Amino acid sequence: MNRRDFITSFGVGWIASSLPVALAACSAQTTISKDWQSVGTIGDLDKTGQLLTKNSPLGPVLVVGTSKTKTNNLIAVNPICTHKGCTVEWKSDAKKFECPCHGAEYGADGKVQKGPAKQPLKTYAAKIEGNSVLVK
Repeated sequence: MNRRDFITSFGVGWIASSLPVALAACSAQTTISKDWQSVGTIGDLDKTGQLLTKNSPLGPVLVVGTSKTKTNNLIAVNPICTHKGCTVEWKSDAKKFECPCHGAEYGADGKVQKGPAKQPLKTYAAKIEGNSVLVK
């Protein structure tokens, strides 16, 4: 191997090995801290009092509350009904989640209040940090 081929091979190899690091440095970060994941902004949450994120790092997440409630009264659940997989809706007047497909009802804590569902909704801790709504 002559000198030119060696330098070319070395240069191409170095660039190829550095590419994953460069791409990782340029990618968008969704993790605010080690365990907390950003699922939206307080502006989005305040518009309707709830924030539905279908493709968060944790999977689907529904956060209910407003930025005025800060961490104390935020409710965060996986909104997929454990009966048949429909997306539940928050009924603020009754303080419960309701499945539009088969009528299953869940309390604010995610526990089943009325069947046909038998398993509770998965719940998450939620908080507001800066302008972000975070769950873990």
